[in-house]
Amino acid sequence: MSKYKETRLACSLCDSSDAAILNDDDSKYCFSCHVYTPPDSKGSEIAVRVPEKALTGSEGFDATLALLATQDFTGVPERGLSVATMKSYGVVIKNGQVIYPYYNVLEPTSPVAAKVRYPDKRFQTSGDWSQGGLFGQQLYPKGGKYVTLTEGEYDALAAFQMMGSKYPVVSIRNGAGSALKDCKTNYEWLDSFETIIICFDADEQGLKAADEVGQLFGGKAKIIKHLGGYKDACDYLADNKPQLFNDAFWRAEKYVPDGIILASSLWDEVNTPMEVAEVQYPFKGINALTYGIRPAELVTVTAGSGLGKSQFVREVVWAVLQQSTHNIGLLFLEESIRKTGLSLMSLAANKQLHLPTTTSTEEERRSAFDLTLGTERLYLLDHFGSTDVDNIVGRVRYMAKALDCAYIFLDHVSIVVSAQANLDERKALDEIMTKLRMLVQETGIALFVVSHLRRPESKGHEEGAATSLSQLRGSASIAQLSDIVLGLERDGQADDMITRNTTTVRVLKNRFSGETGRCADLLYDKDTGRMNETIFNEEAL
Repeated sequence: MSKYKETRLACSLCDSSDAAILNDDDSKYCFSCHVYTPPDSKGSEIAVRVPEKALTGSEGFDATLALLATQDFTGVPERGLSVATMKSYGVVIKNGQVIYPYYNVLEPTSPVAAKVRYPDKRFQTSGDWSQGGLFGQQLYPKGGKYVTLTEGEYDALAAFQMMGSKYPVVSIRNGAGSALKDCKTNYEWLDSFETIIICFDADEQGLKAADEVGQLFGGKAKIIKHLGGYKDACDYLADNKPQLFNDAFWRAEKYVPDGIILASSLWDEVNTPMEVAEVQYPFKGINALTYGIRPAELVTVTAGSGLGKSQFVREVVWAVLQQSTHNIGLLFLEESIRKTGLSLMSLAANKQLHLPTTTSTEEERRSAFDLTLGTERLYLLDHFGSTDVDNIVGRVRYMAKALDCAYIFLDHVSIVVSAQANLDERKALDEIMTKLRMLVQETGIALFVVSHLRRPESKGHEEGAATSLSQLRGSASIAQLSDIVLGLERDGQADDMITRNTTTVRVLKNRFSGETGRCADLLYDKDTGRMNETIFNEEAL
């Protein structure tokens, strides 16, 4: 059924003979002069000339900015909204149109986008939405005790007013369906608050969105359970029930995910064969003991200084990149992002592109780039050297939750704790490993952490000394909290070149299968920069 009563009508304003339409609600619109005439206006009350088509782009935004600049702040009596509330958020009402401004929170001097609500309840948008944050986000500095998140602009205005205009309230941009996306995009700002109060509609879509956002923020999230049969914040205010809304706000319940089940219901689950891990290690010997790389596991890679930990980890990154479609996060704290990038490209090119002596063509470099950095699946932390625990944990959380990184690599944890002047090494390692372990459980990521070993009393690891859990540097928590611990050892002082360049891998801990021991020997090829498995000692398995 058409939404128009009549089409191809004449327009008295621009003299077009057939560009106007009459809508079902008796409003009119001319596609020639782009004028919308509200119902029952009798031709005298004409909306501002904002092109309907242009409202989705930058052209129409100029007209919208002109309306915002009028600062015609009025209340909305039928909804109980005051002039002061509308002014606080910069919401302008002009000729029945409600105009909601959106700002770039980094430079909140003027709107970068806007949403227009017409009298017939149509919505249109304009401006550069790639720069726009949440509705109202520009009003609040980063961080604080509470921030309330609503499903719509009117709900944000209502909640703000009912709570005495004291607490930060923002709205997602496009209703429940966009909630998770909007929160991921603005994750860092939202996560800077101690508590995130989710105030979505009490309907199926709103409840689903609240659960998704609750999962995103975990223990920080609280969800308002609406009281008195009200659906949203607007309903409370329209019915003059601000106290009831405040009761619901302060009773907001900490988010608890679904998942508590009766064990006797698990037959189908336990009767199903275990799935093969999505990603396998690039070396058969390690897979034989570990059965691959699984989600929600913390893997620690350890060795003495200068024995190839970083190269081993890069080989694993390259394997993950090839075998999965998931995003990958890299926090390599001992090298620049240029070095990291070139080293990964070297794996694809089978030559050491980061060395000045290596000859390569632009075509080779481009191909290696496209296979690694150019996949748009790799995210790198641009930071060199030590940093504090919370900063690193926060970056890992951001990669996992906001960037959807399923595999994250931290090289190395020891440099993080070196920045903790107020804690000794053991306590600092306890702190970061505990937080990383909790993050793995919370997000389901596979997290690889590189850690150093203590130097043995006799022969050093660089001379081929065997690795053990007891030699993990600083804290027993590394071994306790890891699902898998891989120890690397190599006699870097051996006279024989093969021996000198061969790294032995031991599984020191294996929570999945319990199998441990020597599992692979990897020969480093200085021409290609690759580790190649040369010996698979079946007897050791």
